[in-house]
Amino acid sequence: MEAMNLFEKLAKVNEYWSPKIVAELNDSYVKVVKLKGEFIWHHHEHEDELFLVVKGTLRMLFREVQIREGEFLVVPKGVDHLPVAEQEVHVVLLEPKSTLNMGNVRNERTLMELERI
Repeated sequence: MEAMNLFEKLAKVNEYWSPKIVAELNDSYVKVVKLKGEFIWHHHEHEDELFLVVKGTLRMLFREVQIREGEFLVVPKGVDHLPVAEQEVHVVLLEPKSTLNMGNVRNERTLMELERI
């Protein structure tokens, strides 16, 4: 066991919209990700997602919600949502290991395997 520094982990992330695993918690992963621009509308049939903003402001469209530094939002399973990061945003995700980044959508941005940093 050792303490982890989120800022050091995020410094190792070089691309947007590509979550990296930093820890495991029961049947869930703790991931870090950098976001910039608009993702796509999607949902997760069986998983809730927690978005904890470490840097920046993330808009989450479904009901316009802004998540600022130090705030987090839980998106319940089955709820369509669209993350939008107008500037670079650093986020911690807490989600079950089965959660795919694109939820119910499959395309070239779907990540089947995540890198561990």
